[in-house]
Formats: sequence, structure tokens, C-alpha cells
Amino acid sequence: MVRVKICGITNVEDALLACELGADAIGLNFYDKSPRSISPFTASKIIQKLPPFVAAVGIFVNWEAAPVTSLAKALGLSAAQLHGDEPPKLVSEIAKKVSVIKALHVGKASALPAFAKYRGATAFLLDAPHSGQFGGTGHTTDWSLAHTAAKSHRILLAGGLTPENVTEAILAVRPYAVDVTSGVEAKPGKKDPAKLRAFFDEVARANRDISS
Repeated sequence: MVRVKICGITNVEDALLACELGADAIGLNFYDKSPRSISPFTASKIIQKLPPFVAAVGIFVNWEAAPVTSLAKALGLSAAQLHGDEPPKLVSEIAKKVSVIKALHVGKASALPAFAKYRGATAFLLDAPHSGQFGGTGHTTDWSLAHTAAKSHRILLAGGLTPENVTEAILAVRPYAVDVTSGVEAKPGKKDPAKLRAFFDEVARANRDISS
């Protein structure tokens, strides 16, 4: 069964709706240049309201190891998503203290990322090439390459997913999870309830197709 992570959560209301609809994880963004960035204080208020078994994932871009692990411990994060240009050594250092999801960028005509370099990561998030913007671009990844990667790695598929294409994406890639931000928003940082519901409906449809 493909899992769902709703990223770019900025408020309790959106977090609770995502959980009610079946989210396995939510993403809390600590990249201060993102329109979805929140403070640790706001993140703490959201995390306190999460039901059991819903993971809180912190999104970090090019932070040093100590601040990532300290904040992860203070907030009780389930994982740190490293969404910048973090070198393998830094990924391994952080992974000693908190589970790491390493974001890698896969565009059209790209080669597969060098997954083996990031030995400490427990999963990989495949996103579209960033061109200076780390996530939330609305651009899709190369699903063919993502499908190849998903055969041997725990892959979270991101990049341009919407209620209109997520079923096709899941059936094409067969990822461990899908990760959506802008595709279910009314505006940056605010989710659209109708789009969220439609997204979960489509994921459920894809899971039924896989099961059958």
C-alpha cells in the first residue's frame, strides 16, 4: 500500500484534516526562504495535536548536523528530510541520531542519483530539479527513472503531484509513498480541503488497482 505524506503544513487545522483523511506523515518546513516555512514554536503546537502513528517530518535545507538533531529531538520529529545539497558525510552524521529522508532531484533525461553515497538515509524523496527552489515547484519528476529506483530503494515520490495525476504516478512508479505540497494548496502554506480529499480518494483508487 502506497503511503501519503502531506508536506508544507503550517497550521493545526490543515494538519488535522490531513490526518483525518489518512495521512501517514506531515511535513513541517524549516527552510526560511520557503513561503511554507514555520517556526519551531508553531511546529510544536502542530505536533502536539497529531494523533498517534502519524509521523512529523522536519524539512531542512543545508543545515549543519547539530541544529538538525537538536531540533528533531526537541520536537520529537520522526525523521529529518534533508532537501538541500547536503554532502554524504553530513547525511551520515545526522542519521546517527535521527532517521533521514534524503531528497534528490530527478528531471527529464537525468541519470539515476547515486543512492549508495547516502548510506545513512532510510528513504529517498525524488523531486523535480530545483533551479534554486528547494521543493514545492509544481514540476514533475521523471517517473520512469523513479520506477527504476523504487525497485531497490524506499522511494517517496514528489514533484508536481495533484489529484489529477497521482493515480497515474503511483501506477507508473510504485513508490513507497507519495509526497504532495503545492498540488493540494489553495495558496502557498494553506491547504485546499477539496483538493486534499480528492488527492486521498485518488491514492485509495490507485491502491485498489495495485491490490487487484
